[in-house]
Amino acid sequence: MTNHVYKKLELTGSSTTNVEDAVNNAIGKASKTIHNLKWFEVVDVRGNIDNGAVSHWQVTVKVGLTLDD
Repeated sequence: MTNHVYKKLELTGSSTTNVEDAVNNAIGKASKTIHNLKWFEVVDVRGNIDNGAVSHWQVTVKVGLTLDD
C-alpha cells in the first residue's frame, strides 16, 4: 500500500437553488483544474434573504486531495 500525503483546500460554492447544488458547483469547478480530489466536509452554510425568502445559498467545504507520488 502506498503512503499517501493529503492536502486540504477550502472552497465556497454558491447556488440559487439549494445547498447540494452549491457543494456540487464548488467541487465541479475545482475538479476542472485540481486532480485527485477524494473527499469533502461541509464547514459553513450561509445564505442571502431577499423579500423575506432565501434567494441564494453559499456553502464552504474543505476538500481533501492526494498529492502526486
